[in-house]
Amino acid sequence: MNWRIGLNAGAYKGQPLIESVPIIKANGFDAVFTGYKTKEYAVELANHFSAAGLAYESIHAPFKGINNIWLEGEEGDAMLATLLDCMEGCEAAGVPIMVVHLSSGENPPPITDLGRARFDTLIETAGKKNITLAFENQRKVANIAYVFDYYPDAPQVRFCWDCGHESCFTPGRRYMPLFGKKLVCTHIHDNIGHPTERSPDIHVLPFDGNIDYKRVAEDIAASPYRGTLMMEVTTKHTDMYENYTAEEWYARAAAAIRRLADLCNEALGE
Repeated sequence: MNWRIGLNAGAYKGQPLIESVPIIKANGFDAVFTGYKTKEYAVELANHFSAAGLAYESIHAPFKGINNIWLEGEEGDAMLATLLDCMEGCEAAGVPIMVVHLSSGENPPPITDLGRARFDTLIETAGKKNITLAFENQRKVANIAYVFDYYPDAPQVRFCWDCGHESCFTPGRRYMPLFGKKLVCTHIHDNIGHPTERSPDIHVLPFDGNIDYKRVAEDIAASPYRGTLMMEVTTKHTDMYENYTAEEWYARAAAAIRRLADLCNEALGE
């Protein structure tokens, strides 16, 4: 299978995002994703990516303060408004997927009726706008399990598998056997995970840490997902890449994700 490959634009520390676009394209990437600032900026980015021949596949919604969405008060209402604004940006920019966190930190609030009501609004709006919400695994499996159990038939409710988060935040747990049928996008990166203890989330390139990428490939191959192998990587959390230019680092990134694509094909028997 000829897998599409992608990564987060602007991943090389110190280089403006727009300057990374031609380098990303030159290294054979097919798609990108970004974070979110404003609707206008999302449209501007979409135009840059389109001109370069890159698909703008997803926007990562803001997540600072996401725990407030489960709590009473104006801060929870403001968090919902932030997510709805991001959805407006996705729609304006023609981006089909919005990646969403459900909680943050070691001790997030419990699932509440008020939080459910806010997510009802978000999910209903996504259905009307034809935006897919990709809920990403963090530290709490219960939140991910809740959203797929509570909205089992909503086509806009899908899964973003972050294999790096799985390794460093929930060692020993495997998300894909549970939620792989809902997979709509990936966040692929490596870290120096510990088999039983939580470890730093450093987002280095695949094969530069100690995640078992043969197992990652097997999990992807076992799912119905045949979309883009999308990385979420950066140079900013480590000095591992301090001697690489942007051109060298993006070339290394492309080689790493193509290596994973080969492992996926091996797992598929191709």
